[in-house]
Amino acid sequence: MSAAYFITGTDTDVGKTTIATGLLYAARQSGLSTAAGKPVASGCDVKPKGLRNSDAVALRAECSIQLTYNEVNPVAFEPAIAPHLAAREAGVALTVQSLLGPMQHILDKQADFTLIEGAGGWRVPLADQANLSDLAIALKLPVILVVGVRLGCISHALLSAEAIANDGLQLAGWVANIIDPKTSRLEENLATLAERLPAPCLGRVPFMKKATAEMIAEHLHLELLD
Repeated sequence: MSAAYFITGTDTDVGKTTIATGLLYAARQSGLSTAAGKPVASGCDVKPKGLRNSDAVALRAECSIQLTYNEVNPVAFEPAIAPHLAAREAGVALTVQSLLGPMQHILDKQADFTLIEGAGGWRVPLADQANLSDLAIALKLPVILVVGVRLGCISHALLSAEAIANDGLQLAGWVANIIDPKTSRLEENLATLAERLPAPCLGRVPFMKKATAEMIAEHLHLELLD
């Protein structure tokens, strides 16, 4: 297996990084080399060596190929706001082109399993009229969709899948991440998602207060990816 995917979510805070680290852990346990990138991150902490984002740190920890923090996360902003707004405040031109080179650099490492993780949902604005989804298009990567399972997730998931298809990209798989364990008619909602999303479900991840990559990996099925 040698493959790369762009991982996105139905919204922000749906567990993209949690699922991504689980996928990377599962790949490593299968004997695959791993690499990951987080092209842009806001909500970063000021550290002695510069801004650090906890999601990017977690992704880097699951990479078997050695990557510096700045390779994994080339563009970082301190405020926990939309990346295009943080970039504007910082006077940074957040363009597809500025992110494309660093992410292609990670793909060029040719790990057996590589994930490039977006920010928020599929249509996250960059500079001008560009979106972060344009980066996935430029990289020509199939997409893994993390569905944050809660009330309203069916519409969010189907609209995201529609947008991905309209952008000419393959939805390679989706993960049901149960972020609200009290979701009404949970089983019926999951069945509806399985019926309507045009890709295999890579796993159903139960709600966990403190999840580790190893715990998440137990619920994922990499073999279902093309």
